Amino acid sequence: MQHPQPGRPAILHVALGPGPGAGLVRRLPAPDALLARACGGRGLAGALLEASLPPSPLSPLSWDDPRAAVCFAPGRLAGCSLPGAGHLAIAFLSPRTGGAAVASLGGGLGDALARAGLAAIVVTGRADHPVGLVVRDDTAALADARELAGRPTPALFDALAAWDAAAGIGPAAWAGSPLATLVADRWHDAGGAGLGLALAAKNFAFLAATGTASPAVADPQALGLAKAAMERLIAASPALAGACGFSRCGTAALVDLLAGRRMLPTDNFRRTFFPQSPAVNAPRLEAAHPARAQACPGCPVGCRRVTADGRLLPDVDGLAHFTALLGLADPELAVAARNRCLDLGLDAPGAAATLACRAEITGHPLSPDRVLELLAAMGAMAGEGRELGRGAAGYAASRGRAGAAMQVKGVELPAFDPRGASGLALSLAVAPSGPDPWQGGCVAHELLRKPVATDRFTFEGKARAVVLGENAVAAAASLGGCALLSLAVGLEEWALALAAVTGQLVTAGDLAVLGARTVRAERGRNARRGLGAADDDLPARFFTEPGTGGDGFDVPPLSRTDFLAARAKYYRLRGCDADGRPVGPEAA
Repeated sequence: MQHPQPGRPAILHVALGPGPGAGLVRRLPAPDALLARACGGRGLAGALLEASLPPSPLSPLSWDDPRAAVCFAPGRLAGCSLPGAGHLAIAFLSPRTGGAAVASLGGGLGDALARAGLAAIVVTGRADHPVGLVVRDDTAALADARELAGRPTPALFDALAAWDAAAGIGPAAWAGSPLATLVADRWHDAGGAGLGLALAAKNFAFLAATGTASPAVADPQALGLAKAAMERLIAASPALAGACGFSRCGTAALVDLLAGRRMLPTDNFRRTFFPQSPAVNAPRLEAAHPARAQACPGCPVGCRRVTADGRLLPDVDGLAHFTALLGLADPELAVAARNRCLDLGLDAPGAAATLACRAEITGHPLSPDRVLELLAAMGAMAGEGRELGRGAAGYAASRGRAGAAMQVKGVELPAFDPRGASGLALSLAVAPSGPDPWQGGCVAHELLRKPVATDRFTFEGKARAVVLGENAVAAAASLGGCALLSLAVGLEEWALALAAVTGQLVTAGDLAVLGARTVRAERGRNARRGLGAADDDLPARFFTEPGTGGDGFDVPPLSRTDFLAARAKYYRLRGCDADGRPVGPEAA
């Protein structure tokens, strides 16, 4: 799959350092060979991170080493006004997983960077005071950010309102919390792998961009046809555009489905059913807080829901974890807690899961007011927040109760109990950047039963399903594609769009190969940092304790034997050894 680009984009190399200028910014042409192999987005960000690391695995860089790069890459189709194609991939060494991670960030920054002619930004070094990077078309410069560092994220975005899009870190990152994330355009964040802390270690406060150019398109008519095909599929998807779909209620619409499937994490995953879930579901939330859709550029779904007074309604993880996981039937708490996390730059699911871990270990349930107090303490790493701000794994280990932390690779589990879907359980365990319900594609066939339902209580056939799902999601992410749209848009449509932009024949099979190569490279980077099968695992609770049965079916514990057999098959299909490490010519 070759696709040289007319008007080849550039890579911005930012070397932070001491002194008044805080570093050097160079704009260099992106190598054709690199773009042909890694494409863009997730594949390109990972490849650039790999190129920045020492070749010897005997002395891996620590996540906070100034030489460790943070690499931002818009997808290959960013800026082309396609549905959900503006996501920004960010590769970095994670302070939480122990390996390399790639985060996906919604909002307008991916499009803005692509329209500024950039394929990627590579940030290395450390400034001696907080700085930001501002990009306007073909110019870029470092800006003093001392007055913005430590301020809540709304104040940061107010200060950066002159730019088309921006992302920045909040008080939690400057305070040193591993739960710190990166927030973009007020309403989007970059997950729980610790990106905010990695950026704070470089004194890198924000990235703001405006781009006015249109990416080169070889066949505009064909691109229009590809776009129309995507929009038809999205409109026909009940999950995305139905009466209770993401376009009406955001991903919080899944709370009712999870409750019905008896896989809604409750009381720190000790139960899988929350009797009060009808009082905290998405329709109830929308009725109390009428909201408008906040969409990424070009996306007809608009899965972010923002109220008239400027508050973000929680997504599925925020709504479920700040209610059921804590045993609190208070939707107002979920709204307040989600927005407090945004203000602080804290990963909301991770913060909620850490508080649920605390409640289990101490035996003391939390009140809504106490939840909000502890979130503020976590964001400041003050008082009890010094322990809680380390995340569930760090907190539980400090209390001698490591098994109470519901996490994989140090990152807290999302709002999908693994006992209710075996393929999802496997995908949460093996995901290279930490547990993410969307990366393996299993939510579609196990929960939504689309396009074809699979038996969610068996591991049979799930290893191959996870491999294929991961390949599709990774390929789409290399083009800038949002993982949620994989519920409707397949590799065939992405291939048509890429072919229209590049003027070359691209097939769905080509993209599947790209996705497989991307995931394999991510596993290889982790293997060289010491991660293996012991890290591709779930907490023991899910293999020994049943979920909460009812409505005519039981939710048994996962079979440890079947899980290990499925994981072993996944490794074989990925070309890995028994410890999950890639083998063969490309492994190096």
